Amino acid sequence: MKKIKTVLELFLSMLKIGLFTFGGGYAMIHLLDNEFVSKKKWIESDEFMDLVVIAESTPGPIAINCSTYIGYKKAGFFGALFATLGMCIPSFVIIYLISLFFNSFLEIRWVASAFRGIQACVLFLILSAGLKILKKIKKTVFNVAVMLSTLVAMILFSLFSVSFSSIFYILIFGALGLVIYAVRDLKKGVRDEEERK
Repeated sequence: MKKIKTVLELFLSMLKIGLFTFGGGYAMIHLLDNEFVSKKKWIESDEFMDLVVIAESTPGPIAINCSTYIGYKKAGFFGALFATLGMCIPSFVIIYLISLFFNSFLEIRWVASAFRGIQACVLFLILSAGLKILKKIKKTVFNVAVMLSTLVAMILFSLFSVSFSSIFYILIFGALGLVIYAVRDLKKGVRDEEERK
C-alpha cells in the first residue's frame, strides 16, 4: 500500500511539473530540484547535480531521464514507469492537440502574444537553474577552469558560427576529469607506498 502511494505521488508530482513547465527539460531542472531536493527531500543536492550531468549525457530529454531515475530510486520499476509517464503525458497531449489545429492556432493573435511572453519566461527558468547549479558546485581550480573554458569556447564558436555539439564538451571534459582523477589516485598511491616504507 505504501509503495502504491509513493508511485501515485511520483506520477502526480511529475504530471504537475510536466503540465506547468514551458521550455523543455532545462527549464524543468529548477522545478525538479525544488520539488525533490528542497520540498520532498527524496534526493540530496549533490546527487541531484550528478543526476543532471548523467541525464544530460545520456540519450533522451533531460527531464524524462531525471524523472525516470527519481522514480526508480523511490519505487523501483513501477516508480520509474509512472514517473516517466507523468512527465510525458502533458507534453504529448498538448502537442497532439496543437498539431490538430496548428495553422489556425498560430493565426490567433493572443496565442502568438502569449508565446512571446512564455519565451522570455523560459529564458529566466533556464538561467535560474544554471545559477542554482553554479552556486552548489564545488569551486575547485579544475571546476572553475572547466566552466570558464567552456564559456569562452561557446562564446567564440557562436561568434564565428562554428558548429560544435554540446556532447563534445561533455566528452572532452569528462575524459579530462578521468585523467586528473587517475593522476591524483596514482600520486596518492605512490605517497601511501612511501609512507609505508
